[in-house]
Amino acid sequence: MRCLRVACLTFLLIVPLGCTKRSNLNPPLSSKVYGAQIVLVSGDKQAAGVGSKLADPVVVQVNGADGSALAGALVSFHGEGLVLTPAEALSDASGQVSVSVQLGGIPGGYELVADAPKAGGGSTTINVREIALGYQEKVGKEVSYKYCTTCHDPESTPERVSNLDNLTPPLPHQFTDGNTLNSMSDADLIKVIADGGPALGKSPQTPAYRNTLTQAQIKAVVAYIRAVADPPYQPPATKH
Repeated sequence: MRCLRVACLTFLLIVPLGCTKRSNLNPPLSSKVYGAQIVLVSGDKQAAGVGSKLADPVVVQVNGADGSALAGALVSFHGEGLVLTPAEALSDASGQVSVSVQLGGIPGGYELVADAPKAGGGSTTINVREIALGYQEKVGKEVSYKYCTTCHDPESTPERVSNLDNLTPPLPHQFTDGNTLNSMSDADLIKVIADGGPALGKSPQTPAYRNTLTQAQIKAVVAYIRAVADPPYQPPATKH
């Protein structure tokens, strides 16, 4: 019985010491330098299915008052509904910090906020928008990438070569071009996808997809266009 009490006492003494030792392995981060500005490098306006991890990290950079990159600046990340890894980090030799982003489970736009403390107090902040796609919007993205992106996206990838620069004016609008496409009704977007540009007095280089895509696929493309619009699409007010 005495041996059992000694063993229990030894265990109680060891456990707190072990916990204390482990907690010291990850001390809180503190900024070694203080920046005047935080800027976005890459990773904004990505679109992926709800609950999924974005393909590319969000990368930000901390600069001093003279515009030079600062190493050792603390950057913190937060955003409602997002899983961010890491939640905070010190900028590297190039003044940059990257964070992986997992989207929330509700379709729509999500805002990621990155901030870094300033020397005189307060912080410098940047907001980044990311988009979680619901089922219909995700289908629209897949259809768009197969049939539309070649001519509506200026960027080439290893999977495809952009044809946008080979087209004569007026150039096709990118699907993110909310300044133009937000003003078009869903019915007009469906019509131009189904029957081609001439159906709305637009470029004859826009082909008709009525015999290629189903009505559900066409509506899915419109839903995708609405989801990725920049500035964000605001549905027209319903009349009562």
